[in-house]
Amino acid sequence: MSTLDFLVRRDRLTTTELRETPEIPLAEGQIRLGVDKFALTANNITYAAFGDALNYWSFYPAQAGWGRIPVWGFGTVLESGCPGIAVGERFYGYYPMSSQTVLQPVRLSPTGFFEGAAHRAALHAVYNSYSRCAADPFHMAQTEDVEALLRPLFITSWLIDDFLADQDYFGAGAGGNGVALLSSASSKTAYGTAFQLAQRTGIQVIGLTSAANREFGNSLGCYHRVLTYDELDHLAADMACVFVDFAGNAALRREIHTRFGNLKYSCSVGGTHVEQLGGAKDLPGPRATLFFAPAQIKKRTAEWGAPELGQRLLHAWQAFVGKVCDPAAPWLVVQHHSGPDAVNAAYASVLGGRGDPRTGHMLSLAPISPL
Repeated sequence: MSTLDFLVRRDRLTTTELRETPEIPLAEGQIRLGVDKFALTANNITYAAFGDALNYWSFYPAQAGWGRIPVWGFGTVLESGCPGIAVGERFYGYYPMSSQTVLQPVRLSPTGFFEGAAHRAALHAVYNSYSRCAADPFHMAQTEDVEALLRPLFITSWLIDDFLADQDYFGAGAGGNGVALLSSASSKTAYGTAFQLAQRTGIQVIGLTSAANREFGNSLGCYHRVLTYDELDHLAADMACVFVDFAGNAALRREIHTRFGNLKYSCSVGGTHVEQLGGAKDLPGPRATLFFAPAQIKKRTAEWGAPELGQRLLHAWQAFVGKVCDPAAPWLVVQHHSGPDAVNAAYASVLGGRGDPRTGHMLSLAPISPL
């Protein structure tokens, strides 16, 4: 049996290739998992765009010049050389865009394991943790597609909200008239952040998006206002605000830094506009800073302990999923794409920022078998 890998050129993300490689026998302690299905969102494009800067290419190395984009999804154990992990067990975690993968479990527990391969030892534990679906409080079989699509994004959203509140919005919330500006307002990480921020007092949440996605942004009900990118002049230039940039559009970032003289903080989270990434140097106002979610996880784990942090995240997640999956007005409609051609087409669509923002893409390089 062979493995099928979806590869992208690290310096030209529009160039892709599917490669088939022979199956390698397991070493002692390793397990082989079939990658059942995985989510593909703008977040994964960000992993690729920042692959060298933040070591995302290091999780699943490929041939020189090529990369395997890491994705969140579900895998089933096909072969096990690790006592304590049985063939047929399913795990949620960080996989390659491949039909199968080999992992080296360490630190086994009733809830999961950590990946112990030497090349991942220096990489952040958040990405090296795999959860047993049968013991994972976040997991429900009926919403596992939503889990793959939104769980890692929502954790980032929750941490952004927690970080901003922890910093008292860098002074933007003083007097109850502050504003949080969120670009790419229709993106999943942005509206997860807006969902959390909207539950707080003293700060208004304003979404910025394209004209095509404005109606969707308004339909969510978690933004106080949704404006198009060319409507910044609808906002007072002297308002106290923080800017959370999910788009990575250099021209927009410069316009916001130039227009708003009372901008208190500016952070970049992702890059839905891949072709326009960069442009953070020599900006007026505060320095644009990359938000790195694992740093806030580390801080809160030290302050609260892992169990308390986990409980807070779980309660917030359950409330968010209840809203997203509301049958009367769902925020997300899942589409499945199975097989190499379908995966390639879905990747091109997400990379190009095309499609309905209400759509979530679940992919598999092999036909998805019924559970």
